[in-house]
Amino acid sequence: MIEDKLHHFRSLFNKAEIVTLAFSGGVDSTLLLYLLRHETSAAVKAVTVKTPYIPEWELAEAIEICRETDTEHAVIRLDIPDILINNPADRCYLCKKELFSWIIDEAAKRGPGIIVDGTNSDDTGLHRPGLKALEELKILSPLRDSGFTKGEIRELLRKYKPDMADKPAYSCLMTRLPYNTRVTRNVLEIIENGEQYIHSLGFPGTRLRVHGDIARIETSLKNLPEILSEPVRQSITEKIRSLGVRYVTIDLEGYRTGSMDT
Repeated sequence: MIEDKLHHFRSLFNKAEIVTLAFSGGVDSTLLLYLLRHETSAAVKAVTVKTPYIPEWELAEAIEICRETDTEHAVIRLDIPDILINNPADRCYLCKKELFSWIIDEAAKRGPGIIVDGTNSDDTGLHRPGLKALEELKILSPLRDSGFTKGEIRELLRKYKPDMADKPAYSCLMTRLPYNTRVTRNVLEIIENGEQYIHSLGFPGTRLRVHGDIARIETSLKNLPEILSEPVRQSITEKIRSLGVRYVTIDLEGYRTGSMDT
C-alpha cells in the first residue's frame, strides 16, 4: 500500500524541475525532503521561516538536516507579524498567509516552479485553519495528496533518518497561549525555555501553557508519577518560576492536541 502511495507521489513530480519546500524540520517536512531527493529528479530548495514563536532548537535541527542531505537551504527571519500580536482566533490562517507569502517570494528567485509543504492526510480531519491559506496560495501538499498518514510517514522516515522517526509533533509556541492574548517575546521565551528544560528531563512532547502569571504543564498521563516525584517536581517548579511566572501547575487531564482551541 505504501508502494502505491510512493508511485502516486512520484507521478506528481514527473514534469517538475524546480521544487521549493517549506521546511520546518518536523517529521512530515523531513520525510518530504528525503522523498524529493530520492524519488524525484527535481532541484530542491528548502526554505525555513524563523519567527519568535518557532523555537530556536527547531531551526537548528532544520539546518542540520539540510546539511546532512546536501540541500540548498534559505532561512528567513521575521519578527512577530502585527496581525498576530494579539493571538487572534484565526491565527493559524493569518500566519500561513504571512509566512508562505515570504516563501513564495523566495521561490520566485529561482524562476517558475512549485512550492510544497508537509501536510499529511491525517491533518484534513483535524482543526487546521491554516489549510485554507495553503489552498488560496496554491501550495501543494504531496504527502496528503498521495494519501500518506502520520503513521506511514514515521514508518518511511525510519528508512532515511531513524533517529527522528519518533520525534513528537510540535506546534508553534503561540498555541500555548489563550486566544486574544498579547504575544510578547518575553512570554515566548518563557514557554520555549520551560519546555526545553522539561524535555531535557526525559518528557518530550510536553507543553507549557501560560495564562498570565500561571504556567500549566500538559504532559502524557504516563509521565505524571515521575514528574510529581521528588526531586523532579521541585526542579521543574524552580526552573519555570525562575523564568518569570508566579504559579506552576500540572494539568491532571494530561496533554491534549489543540486543548487551547476550546
